[in-house]
Amino acid sequence: MNVVALSDTHAPRRWRSCPPRVAEHLRDADVILHAGDVCVASVLTELAAYAPVHVVKGNNDGPDVAAPETLELTLDGLRIGMIHDSGPAKGRLERMRRRFPEADLVVFGHSHIPLDEEGGGLRIFNPGSPTDRRRQPHGTLGLLTIEHGALARAEIVPVT
Repeated sequence: MNVVALSDTHAPRRWRSCPPRVAEHLRDADVILHAGDVCVASVLTELAAYAPVHVVKGNNDGPDVAAPETLELTLDGLRIGMIHDSGPAKGRLERMRRRFPEADLVVFGHSHIPLDEEGGGLRIFNPGSPTDRRRQPHGTLGLLTIEHGALARAEIVPVT
């Protein structure tokens, strides 16, 4: 299963429409995970034209973005937790393990800083932002490959 992970698209200020380099990856997606700060629901409609979308609410999302604060789902046997703001970097792995005790993977956003970290049987993954790189060298998204209940690949890909 091919999964594209996004976060912090910040439409319409930063995302007026899907950037071409993002769309290249979305075309191959079986599922899209958006870790919040979509800002306007029209982005979700645009993304849904590529693949089913699972989203959590970010701190900048408007009232038209109907999404839960956290989400737990299973994709091809892999247990995934989603949250927008995972809190401070210090103690993050342990905090996410407490928040999502059954998860194999937690996808989050908020910081715009890409991160792929593993420890204690949990992997945490922030795809960064494809449109608002802040102090990062590139805008990024995440590509995840799930095979038979396991995360076979996790990659942070520059798109700007």
